[in-house]
Amino acid sequence: SHGKPRWPQKFGGRLKREYPTRPIIGVGGVVVDGGQVLLIRRGREPMKGQWSIPGGMVELGETLREAARRELREETGLSVRPTIVLEVLDRIVRANSRVRYHYVIVDFACRKLTGNVRPAGDALEARWVREQDLQRYRLSKKTLAVVRKALNYTKPDPPRTSLAAWPADNKKPPAVKPLRRPGAGY
Repeated sequence: SHGKPRWPQKFGGRLKREYPTRPIIGVGGVVVDGGQVLLIRRGREPMKGQWSIPGGMVELGETLREAARRELREETGLSVRPTIVLEVLDRIVRANSRVRYHYVIVDFACRKLTGNVRPAGDALEARWVREQDLQRYRLSKKTLAVVRKALNYTKPDPPRTSLAAWPADNKKPPAVKPLRRPGAGY
């Protein structure tokens, strides 16, 4: 972590996470390497003590991908490259009739570039987990769905061993002639 986040001064120098006046933008990064996914155990609310994917809040002037790279480096020690957006979701936690937390989270599939896993920042623990062991970590339904999307995205396509494996309708579509309007000048 590199000290205090650079938050807008409008909120006294720091954006209020708990009982905010507006949603907070966050990012998550699902890193899959060798068929395993990287999970962290959260060190602060919301979800303190629970297993999830690494991520955090977007800083002022930072792109979503820059935020994902920074957060994963801070929480896991890894250098990653965010590839595709897996999901955009709301995480809203209410306390009675008030909104206690409201995050809009953009989750990316991330490719590991360099580094060794070492938990830091908001992460109490970090661990590579095999797909068949995910149920042990009691991930939220939303988190599990995003992790499964990333695992499916990174699985290689099965090899096709014969022509019979190709789709029956694998034909070139018919050519479509452009429409011409009379007097359109083209």
